[in-house]
Amino acid sequence: MKAYLAILSSRFRILIQYRAAALAGIGTQLFFGVVRMMIFDAFYRSSSALQPMTREQVITYIWLGQAMLLLTMLAADTDVAAMIRTGNVAYEMTRPIDLYSLWFTRALSGRAAPLLMRAIPIFLFAGLFFGLRGPASVAAGVMFVVSLLGGLLLAASMTALLTISLLWTISGEGISRLAPAPIFFFSGIAIPLPLFPGWLQWFIAVLPIRGLIDTPLRIYLDHLAGADAVAALAHQYIWVLVLIIAGRAILARGLRNLVVQGG
Repeated sequence: MKAYLAILSSRFRILIQYRAAALAGIGTQLFFGVVRMMIFDAFYRSSSALQPMTREQVITYIWLGQAMLLLTMLAADTDVAAMIRTGNVAYEMTRPIDLYSLWFTRALSGRAAPLLMRAIPIFLFAGLFFGLRGPASVAAGVMFVVSLLGGLLLAASMTALLTISLLWTISGEGISRLAPAPIFFFSGIAIPLPLFPGWLQWFIAVLPIRGLIDTPLRIYLDHLAGADAVAALAHQYIWVLVLIIAGRAILARGLRNLVVQGG
């Protein structure tokens, strides 16, 4: 366990050095947050129909989503992709540690460090100037933190799967370009999931993608409370377990048939 904690810590420290990139990302996310806020403000002003979420809830949902945006921007690990292309992945296989756990730890730190750097300033700016509200209750705040951790683990397990797919695709460009679109759409970043049509809700509810953004945000808003919140948390963590088991099984199969390119 100490080896993985050391990898997590060292990679985290490396990633938090990219302050200029984080600053640029904060500015971009604030800009698009304002644009999205204006779009939904116009939507609520132009419609008198009863909506599943209030305007104030949607505004908070938008800014929480902007703060947590990096949980949805998933792609295969570029360092591992380079190792597979050059053949240096063979060295990864000789290390006295579990390969899946190594790649999962890299994925976890790769999500956590940039997320932390961007989320805190966005929380502050949005809370002061753009209508971001605090958690609906203390219980909602605590469950939000638990759910946010679940979203982070879910993002890491999905990233690990994308990385493992490189054992077959080698370059990884295809999967890295195809994956973001459905993740972005069905996570709640583009449109809050409760605003989707009723006939699509059952499909969204089954997908693990909702656990990245929608579940933590709706728990924060108390839109999911009590038994519904517990069920949503269970949905998150069950999918984390399923994806980890699937990732380990696929990686084991891939390693059995691996042909190292280069040397």
